Amino acid sequence: MSSESRITAHFSIPSEVSDRRLDQAAAELMPEHSRSRLQGWIKSGALTVNGKKYKPRDKVMMGDTLELDAEPEAQVSWEAEAITLEVVYEDEHLLVINKPAGLVVHPAAGHADGTLVNALLNYAPEVENLPRAGIVHRLDKDTSGIMVVARSLIAHTSLVDQLQSRTMGREYEAIVVGTLTGGATVDAPIGRHPRERKKMAVVASGKPAVTHYRLVERFAAHTHIRCKLESGRTHQIRVHMAHVKHPLIGDPLYGGRLRLPKGTTEELREELAAFQRQALHAQKLTLEHPETGEIMSWEAPMPPDMLALLAALRKHQVELKNADV
Repeated sequence: MSSESRITAHFSIPSEVSDRRLDQAAAELMPEHSRSRLQGWIKSGALTVNGKKYKPRDKVMMGDTLELDAEPEAQVSWEAEAITLEVVYEDEHLLVINKPAGLVVHPAAGHADGTLVNALLNYAPEVENLPRAGIVHRLDKDTSGIMVVARSLIAHTSLVDQLQSRTMGREYEAIVVGTLTGGATVDAPIGRHPRERKKMAVVASGKPAVTHYRLVERFAAHTHIRCKLESGRTHQIRVHMAHVKHPLIGDPLYGGRLRLPKGTTEELREELAAFQRQALHAQKLTLEHPETGEIMSWEAPMPPDMLALLAALRKHQVELKNADV
């Protein structure tokens, strides 16, 4: 739990992180906090084990009690930037935005500025006192759509809890390669790719990941689907759909080379070749308000580039039918 004046948490070490270093176990249990922040709390005694001060490398065992009681402090050192945000909803606890494709969420190597975090620090300066500037879940750079950001410690704790307990509802629109015959569930663990470190993959040692998808519209050689996440692994929908041999159109990491079905018109060929991002949009977000407990939901309309892609696929479908008549 957190209050407006303290950052607090209480955990009993589960079996899956037993016999691990304290800093590693803490990072697994509290992924919303950076590793350096957790190590600082361990060293200062703000994060204790069974009421005692441990070193980051000390082992913890199943049943040990982790207690966190820390003073809020500026959690980020990035610069505020006047970047326009499309705000869908805001109050003292929540900020819901419609993120455009192309906007990086977090500053990192190669993206020190021009990110969503830089924009948030300008729009809502109070997020500098929150872990990761209030970001509790993220969208890939080239994924568009709805995101929620915490503006208070109460909201941060609540949103992290909802994500971990899988009660936050997230639905995505995607356009994939190939013709699907029906909806299904992909239940396959995701972890770092064994050889290509920038990629994720379905691996036996990965973390549990579940994606449900259903058909929205079927075309000659592509399918518009709606996906619902149970878990929130990095690149989850992209990895899962590529795993079942239906990668997202335009996906630079998991899509492979552009595949054009027989009978593709020049117009559709150009449209597919020009679509240079994964065809993925976070369409709907549902959560419990951290203060009132009210169930709230927001939607972001599909962006123009995906609408244009769907229109081109529909037109091609009609042309094929007419050619058969």
